[in-house]
Amino acid sequence: MGWIGLIIAFFLRSRPAQIATLALVLISTASAWPVYEFGEEGYDRVLSMTDDDGHAWLDEHQRRADQLIYFFYALAGLSALAIAVPIKWPKTSTSLVFTTILLGVVVLGMSAYIAYAGGKIRHKEFRTEPPPKKKAEG
Repeated sequence: MGWIGLIIAFFLRSRPAQIATLALVLISTASAWPVYEFGEEGYDRVLSMTDDDGHAWLDEHQRRADQLIYFFYALAGLSALAIAVPIKWPKTSTSLVFTTILLGVVVLGMSAYIAYAGGKIRHKEFRTEPPPKKKAEG
């Protein structure tokens, strides 16, 4: 929601609205950290509720989250910079907000990619394809 608001604020050229929506982006992307941590802690509980295909999807969900979590942190950092830096250098506002919007769409796509695997863990009705193959540990 913050990302959509940020797009609107960008086109309206409203700095107060940009700050408010950047704060929403910051809070929502920073919340990826507890989600990631509690997901790690809940792995065994969720695993005990799944079948073999669900186990494969759980591992895929975890692999995707492990690979992509840093993009969420980067977006949180960028949104914080987009709030703070223009205080000293106002001309940076437009480029920082635009960059935040672009990274936001990337992170939104990554969220869908992670959630796609997560939705198949316990919901057989969403499994429209075979489970992912186990990757050899290297």
